[in-house]
Amino acid sequence: MKISVRKLAVSAMLTAVAVSLSGFSIPIGASRCFPIQHLANVIAGVFLGPWYGVAMAFCTSLIRNLMGTGSLLAFPGSMIGALACGLLYRHTGKLALAYLGEVVGTGILGGVLCYPVAALILGREGAVFAYVMPFLMSTLSGTGIGAFFMGVLLKSGAFNYLKHLLDSEVQLSGAVGK
Repeated sequence: MKISVRKLAVSAMLTAVAVSLSGFSIPIGASRCFPIQHLANVIAGVFLGPWYGVAMAFCTSLIRNLMGTGSLLAFPGSMIGALACGLLYRHTGKLALAYLGEVVGTGILGGVLCYPVAALILGREGAVFAYVMPFLMSTLSGTGIGAFFMGVLLKSGAFNYLKHLLDSEVQLSGAVGK
């Protein structure tokens, strides 16, 4: 398995930003919507790829849960959104499809997968689609912020520079520290 130190560092920074801004949430229905997570998912999916994106989303959700600023519902939504965003961008190179991946992955697939977590682990009753609308509202706002941010990066020329910087690193393989 190859590990990119730069991508690892950027995913750690995105996790730190997302956790530090976890106080900014919007209560919608049965969940607290966290648009900063979706912004981080878009950045990670596009610049780091699907696997670093999933790892960043998992770490953010885990730390937020340990701090008491998140819920178990953050895991399926954020991780699926980051995965879909990263996979669609990797295979198409189109930002619009990356945004769509985040919205569909988090808002629809993640929202539906929250039902078993809510019912079996949290003991909450509700419809299968109870989390879809709140998750969609959250991901639409965060993805919108992410799309604006990517537009600024594209217009300034920083997008291509950052993409090249993160993709051109010498990779570490095997045991680190040898």
